[in-house]
Amino acid sequence: MKRIALIIVCFLVMFVFTACITIPQTTPDASNANETEPPTENDVELIFTWWGNQTRNERTQAILDMYTEMNPNVKFDAQFAEWADYWNKLATASAAHNLPDIIQMDYKYIRQYVNNDLLVDLSPYTQSGALDLSDVDEGIIASGSLNNKLYAICAGVNAPALVYNKTLLNENGITVKDNLTIDEFVDLCREIYEATGYKSNLAYGIGEGFIEYLMRGYNIQLFEDDRLGVESPADLEKFFTLYENGMNEGWHVHPSIFAERTISSIEQDPLVYGTSPETRSWCGFNTSNQLNAYKNAAPEGIELGITTWPSPDPKSSNYLKPSQFFSVSVDSKHPEEAAKVIDYITNSVECNEILLGERGVPASSKIADSIAPLLDSTNKQIISYINNVVTPNCSAINPPAPDSAIEVFTIINELEEKLCYGQLTAKEAAEELFAKGNEILSKGN
Repeated sequence: MKRIALIIVCFLVMFVFTACITIPQTTPDASNANETEPPTENDVELIFTWWGNQTRNERTQAILDMYTEMNPNVKFDAQFAEWADYWNKLATASAAHNLPDIIQMDYKYIRQYVNNDLLVDLSPYTQSGALDLSDVDEGIIASGSLNNKLYAICAGVNAPALVYNKTLLNENGITVKDNLTIDEFVDLCREIYEATGYKSNLAYGIGEGFIEYLMRGYNIQLFEDDRLGVESPADLEKFFTLYENGMNEGWHVHPSIFAERTISSIEQDPLVYGTSPETRSWCGFNTSNQLNAYKNAAPEGIELGITTWPSPDPKSSNYLKPSQFFSVSVDSKHPEEAAKVIDYITNSVECNEILLGERGVPASSKIADSIAPLLDSTNKQIISYINNVVTPNCSAINPPAPDSAIEVFTIINELEEKLCYGQLTAKEAAEELFAKGNEILSKGN
């Protein structure tokens, strides 16, 4: 992985970096290109679905409109949702075999979808030339492969990132260094709370990524094939203790502030949304490619910084990862045309001049170079973070989690909620996760 990361850096430093699924749709701009003749047998409609923020929604709709202008016989039913709703609706659609044609896929779900025979092997399209990956690093291609077949094409490269209110901290003479240990981070949370009244949000409600990251810092891989990778509940207690201490000491946000918010929505994240320090956080746990969305959602005059998630051993915890993938579902009636759309997103300069790396650093080195002059200061900040902070101080990413890990993720977030409401202790939450997690995983995939 280190070799892959270095290759990626070499590319980056050269530029400034369901028919039945009901998902809220974008409102396409009207254009003459969409006012076509009545449909013919050669016309194709592709359902294209993704999760994301408003910035992603607008840019994705724009490139789909452009594709239709170049290929008038291809129309898109563009669908998007917030993270949690997205996966719930895909699960419903997959049960009825009514999945969209093109699916934005995540690394932690790819194994589940492949094992359930829901994704098309894209290898024949790379062999035919319909999908050109000649400018994509072999290691990045391999991240979307399972069982010697190619099921997903990397949409961009990113890394875990702690986004923070730099303006607030500067005003109070507080600095944030890169590669914080977990103890340094907790001390920082206390200092900020005492000085400003602003609290901390340790990935509340989306803690499954943080617990896996934290365990890596203890040299633990959270998931094995049929069990949790920890030896006892005591290992898991270290994660829950962070929330317990934060609630007891007052520096962690209270879960009640999320009662009328969508937890995974950046626009409603406590970092950028709230009316008082009691309802705001100085930080948000996310990924590097989301910095643009945070900045777009932040109140005017707020400067945001970016650094690593905290860990007992930052180098062991941190990693580079595919930000998202694009996959073609087995329910698509037009898999070759869907593969051509993915090729367009991967290799079209014009397309990427619109996307501008919003999903992460482009997987194609050629595209990465071509859009360099167009990148703004935020994307330069992301590139600097990837190049200078993460890549020199990271380790190989964990393998994709087993299928049944999805149930474990749900339990993690439920236990986190109960703990923050005072219904469980950290010790009790750890014991319950250890018991239920191992029971779920032992049943196999």
